[in-house]
Amino acid sequence: MPKAYFIDVQGTLIDDLERKPIRGAIEFIEHLNVAKIPYLLITNNTRMLSREFHSFLRELGFLVGFDSYIDTFTVLADTIPVEDVAVFGSEHFIGNIRTLGYRVVNENPKAIIISLNQHYTNEDYARMIEFVLAGAEVIGMHGTSIYAKEGRSYPGVGAILAMVEYATKHTPIIVGKPSRNFYEKGLRMLQEVDPDLTFGDIEIISDDVVGDLVGAKALGMETTFVLSGKYKNADIVRKLGQDEKPDHIYRDMAEILEELK
Repeated sequence: MPKAYFIDVQGTLIDDLERKPIRGAIEFIEHLNVAKIPYLLITNNTRMLSREFHSFLRELGFLVGFDSYIDTFTVLADTIPVEDVAVFGSEHFIGNIRTLGYRVVNENPKAIIISLNQHYTNEDYARMIEFVLAGAEVIGMHGTSIYAKEGRSYPGVGAILAMVEYATKHTPIIVGKPSRNFYEKGLRMLQEVDPDLTFGDIEIISDDVVGDLVGAKALGMETTFVLSGKYKNADIVRKLGQDEKPDHIYRDMAEILEELK
């Protein structure tokens, strides 16, 4: 039995398309609250700023304190100072970066920040490469392999970062899942509740077996894969190495809760 949980949000607690709670998700959080089991909601959300997205989750019925929530913006502030950056992502995301105080520029950036955009073009990729070759740091908002949008799968930020790294030989910094930076900050937050916690005491639950769970397992966490988001079956697991495969596979949060009870 784990002493604490990391719980993914999109595809695990809320549906990717309708953005509504998945079967058993609210009840699972209620169970942890009643049992006083420490947990952290972990998300690569970049659409809303941290307080806004946390409020959205509470409006859906997830009774989660802000001290039990972490996202990519939380870690970005610890990673890169407010300075001139070139930003790649949706217009909404670019607006969020400006709100955080960064100066978004089109020339001579100190760093480039890459997030999701289903409409990236070869021109966008060329600009990324040119900025990096000119000396800009590379910041990836997360390292997801793919992301689901309107029933289709698109290259995730992790896939784009891999392309830029291959083209420039420059190693990116990833602030969201599955980076060590992200998970270590999450562990420190849980240690505010229980100072003795280690990664080995944590079970992570996610619908992204590649983008979330493989990295978490390498740190010693117990990994649980749910089929309520990116993947509707477990075929992807066959492509993983033996030391990468998830420890558990469930249909959704309701199925996990049934076993706990």
